[in-house]
Amino acid sequence: MSRPIRASISTRALAHNLDVARRHAGTAGVWAVIKANAYGHGLERAARALSAADGYAVLDLAEAVLLRATHPAHRVLLLEGIFSASDAALVAAHGITTVVHEAGQIEMLREAPAGSGAISAYLKLNTGMNRLGFPMEQVAAAYGALRALPSVGEIGLMTHFADADGAGIAPQLERFTDAVRDLEGRRSLANSAALIRYPASHGDWVRPGIMLYGGSPFAERSAESLGLLPAMQLTTRLIAVQSLAKGDRVGYGYAFEAPRPMRIGVVACGYADGYPRHAPNGTPVLVGGKRTGTVGRVSMDMICVDLDPVPEAGVGSPVTLWGAGLPADDVAAAAGTVSYELFCALAPRVPVSEIADFHCVDEGL
Repeated sequence: MSRPIRASISTRALAHNLDVARRHAGTAGVWAVIKANAYGHGLERAARALSAADGYAVLDLAEAVLLRATHPAHRVLLLEGIFSASDAALVAAHGITTVVHEAGQIEMLREAPAGSGAISAYLKLNTGMNRLGFPMEQVAAAYGALRALPSVGEIGLMTHFADADGAGIAPQLERFTDAVRDLEGRRSLANSAALIRYPASHGDWVRPGIMLYGGSPFAERSAESLGLLPAMQLTTRLIAVQSLAKGDRVGYGYAFEAPRPMRIGVVACGYADGYPRHAPNGTPVLVGGKRTGTVGRVSMDMICVDLDPVPEAGVGSPVTLWGAGLPADDVAAAAGTVSYELFCALAPRVPVSEIADFHCVDEGL
């Protein structure tokens, strides 16, 4: 039998979470953000599960072309836009919607087949995140330059919120509204946090990401409280058990010292599987369905866990690293990161299976 670690992806959870996003979106169209291999959940798998979305948003042009071929009824949005004139020809040929966030991309679009009107574009505004987008004073000129291109048809307007999960969106929303007041085009502003928290930001198209995968966009609100279901479950088993005396230490650097006689379990999962190496002592883990915590440093292939809360556990006991019963957000918070990183970091060596629903961890792997 192969090493016991595996990831399971629930297609029903993905579809359910899209339904939650749709209820928040109201009449707005929904771009399902499936960049980064659908946050580690599998591009094509997620596209099928999220087929009720109005379109897909990705980063890579090859992925966009693939999605247009496999899901011809859906629009596809290229979130960072094109990088060369040859990309412009592909975007035109395949009817892909592209973001335009800097002047060089407008010049690239001039190289697309003239008169086709085949390219839909989103002009991106930098409203304060200072990452991608045109400064406010350049928006009108950039819009006019895009409008003058015979290869460009529909033009939309978009921005990205920096702190929709924190202090709020008011300054950015105000700048956006002022800058596009006299410009025609569908508006797209809201990420997962803004979609849930700020209905005024919904515009014509919303762009949910993390919520589709069962992660909460808010530090202070659980995914469960938002009606979301975990879409990825990472499971494995105990492969060894050690009995420690008080003062015994564990793992590289002796990062954990036993405060009492105790048992620890060795878990078949490590940072080479995508588990965060920087996860500290006490990062939550389920063993046999009961919550316990890690002890010692995460190593390449193994994690050690405290078995005192699970006295019945032994070699072969099932372990959940995150998923049903243990939100990835909880693990991420303990490790000082976000669930996005946990999902995206899932290593290629971890087998992935597609299921409709997660079974109780006690039913086995």
